[in-house]
Amino acid sequence: MTASTARRHVGARTGFPWCNVFDDPGEWERRNPDAATLVRYLGDHLVHPHPQLGRDGPVCPFVRHTMTHHSLWAAAVPGGNDLTVETMTAAVDDAFEIYRCLRTDADARMLASVTLFPGLTRYELVDAVHLARKTAVVDEGLMLGQFYPGCGVSGLWNKDFRPLDAPVPMLVIRKMMNTDFPFLVGRAEWLYAYLTQVAPDLPRRLRWSIAERLHIADVADDAITDLRVHSFGEHAR
Repeated sequence: MTASTARRHVGARTGFPWCNVFDDPGEWERRNPDAATLVRYLGDHLVHPHPQLGRDGPVCPFVRHTMTHHSLWAAAVPGGNDLTVETMTAAVDDAFEIYRCLRTDADARMLASVTLFPGLTRYELVDAVHLARKTAVVDEGLMLGQFYPGCGVSGLWNKDFRPLDAPVPMLVIRKMMNTDFPFLVGRAEWLYAYLTQVAPDLPRRLRWSIAERLHIADVADDAITDLRVHSFGEHAR
């Protein structure tokens, strides 16, 4: 596929382009100096097993399908440590809007939107934007994940594994899965959105009641493993 036909969507707030990475990975890497880092992270890490993962299979079971079906869209936001929370938030809001437009065009389980912040080492900004925008994303049955070097969030199957430790800081939007419960217990409204996604036939008041009872305040990064409630053989869907 030539560069002129590679798909892209421009964010209305920022003017940054979200490009389909696997329409032409080589072209995307040439246009974005840090793109090769993301492509290697996907192809060399996420699609393979890891000895500390705590279960069989690849680190992320959906990434290979996302790559194969050309369902990964990414933008690189310039600025490094000069970035502000306002600019980063606007970029995530653009990514969210673009994701919603694309959602009908691909298998929802495969579709992912990545907003990269190359050169940023003030990772607390990633956490701040993640927390500020998570509710809006979760309300629509989606997940907003924060990734950056040294991210301390534990894995579902091994407290010592850090699945969100990535070579470049980024915020990722994807479909909510039934195994995402541990990442959503921190607020009742997140749990309500989770129950709406996985158990939509429950009456609305019952969903709220369950969410309020299951809500756990001040969840620590290393508590994710202990909060996992699904068992081996129960796969994300």
